[in-house]
Amino acid sequence: MAAGGFSKLPNGTVVVALNLPSPAAAGPGSVRVLVHAGNRARALTRLRNLGLRAVYLRGNAAPPSPDEITAVLHHPDGLIWRTAPDSAAPAGPGPSGPGDLVVELWHPIRALLRRPAAPA
Repeated sequence: MAAGGFSKLPNGTVVVALNLPSPAAAGPGSVRVLVHAGNRARALTRLRNLGLRAVYLRGNAAPPSPDEITAVLHHPDGLIWRTAPDSAAPAGPGPSGPGDLVVELWHPIRALLRRPAAPA
């Protein structure tokens, strides 16, 4: 079961966040996917229509953070992903101390679902 959660916004829409195994064979181990939609059912339907068929949201154990909500609201598609924070690689000593995590930027969902080009 994938960890995830949702946040209802003041305008009535929701942002759903899910930690899923990567659909790409050579991709990262797990990814954090954010979806902005009218309600939770529509958010999950958007993911299922992209080919992520076994996506369910049970509970609200890992709701999106305010930074994640801002990121998905500012993206034109309202559907973004990045490597899950628990699998982020530690960077060496940094300005705020040793063991800082490398923060990956958000990617459009097309980058995750894109299949590598077939060799000619």
